[in-house]
Amino acid sequence: MAKLTEKQKALLGERPQSDGKRKKAGKMSNEEKKAHKVNAPKDPETKATTGKDIMDLMGRDCNIGANSEEILKKHLEFTKGRIVTRFPPEPNGYLHIGHAKAIRFNFTVAEENGGVTYLRFDDTNPCKENQEFIDHIKSNVEWLGYKPWKVTASSDYFQELFDFAVQLIKKGKAYVCHQNAEQMSQYRNNKMNSPYRDRSVEENLKLFEHMRQGRFEEGECSLRVKMDMQHENPCMRDFVAYRIRYTPHPHSGDKWCIYPTYDYTHCIVDSIENITHSLCTLEFEIRRESYFQLLKDLDIYKPIVWEYSRLNISNTVLSKRKIQTLVDEGYVESWSDPRLLTLQGLRRRGYTSSMINDFCAHLGVARKGNENLTSVKLLEKFARTELDRTAPRTFGVMEPILVELVNIDQAPTKKCQAPLFPVDPSKGNQTYTLDKFIYIEAEDFSENHVDKFFGLTP
Repeated sequence: MAKLTEKQKALLGERPQSDGKRKKAGKMSNEEKKAHKVNAPKDPETKATTGKDIMDLMGRDCNIGANSEEILKKHLEFTKGRIVTRFPPEPNGYLHIGHAKAIRFNFTVAEENGGVTYLRFDDTNPCKENQEFIDHIKSNVEWLGYKPWKVTASSDYFQELFDFAVQLIKKGKAYVCHQNAEQMSQYRNNKMNSPYRDRSVEENLKLFEHMRQGRFEEGECSLRVKMDMQHENPCMRDFVAYRIRYTPHPHSGDKWCIYPTYDYTHCIVDSIENITHSLCTLEFEIRRESYFQLLKDLDIYKPIVWEYSRLNISNTVLSKRKIQTLVDEGYVESWSDPRLLTLQGLRRRGYTSSMINDFCAHLGVARKGNENLTSVKLLEKFARTELDRTAPRTFGVMEPILVELVNIDQAPTKKCQAPLFPVDPSKGNQTYTLDKFIYIEAEDFSENHVDKFFGLTP
């Protein structure tokens, strides 16, 4: 494996020790590597990376991740050698501090290489999505200072996704399954084929059309992608591509009653939008093989996939599912509650976009595991650092105690100077008048002298 450049190390972190040490069967052939090199020719105008640079960005080798020269030629006609990334949030909640890291990474890795970034809504589950979440996501991405090249949604491609599903059925790569969720889970865990797996192409086409027409109840059947039920990776065991939902969609309304799943949609839309680098957190690494296999079965462009560590913050909850529970059960007032580390909650607490961006820049991006915990005090440190530079000092007393200074009864009042910005006194001072009566904080007074207490005592 080629060594990472210093810039790549700063951007992506050190290569994991296990990288490049997998069995030879998983490595790319010389022909596949040559095909990858067509991906991005040198172009000083667009600052495009070379094929070798792109190979270095891969988290691990995957023998089905290569593209043919013909597919890459068509891909390059669209990208013109630029890096193209996407930030793909599900509109089922507000963005939080973890999303800020993902936003920054996707936008900066493209910008620094002369590329562009989509804001794409992964809106395939209308049961949990609504316009409020969509509007807040757009607002917070803009508030952080990022401007998407295009704003799209998976629902924009519902017809194309349906057509691809029909194509898979015709290839014998997908089938309608009448197992319920419990049965399906049991069969997949035990590596057993569904009893409906060997239906004919004609029957599957007919049943899938009946699904689209709304002739079945929710949960009565689903469309599954035929992969390998004996595979060690559970994501390769015939995952669900379409399920029935009689719920109006925020964008498409009631046009559809079948909706594609994440596993089916994500990779295809990445391909349709000519994403060069699909960047996601490590919990999605297990899906990499099914991601590439589905695109291979459809014979369409395969982006490069690279996973990085998720951001976990101490003393808070970042799971959208858990935050929704806190909201629903009244533990917090809303997704904007300042006790939460949602971006809207942080804004209400007084955080600025630069504080959050500086925090994310300091953390960097690496593949060191999803269990690492970052102290919330580090986030607070970046707030204090910025306020040191931008917030003029003043004095206030929250719980006042009146103090009489008896020894200046006859003396003239005294003027005291204090800097507005202690880190930069050149920005000016403020004047305070000291006279007979002053107020101090109650916690700064003790009737009894105590060692190491530096407040006022008799």
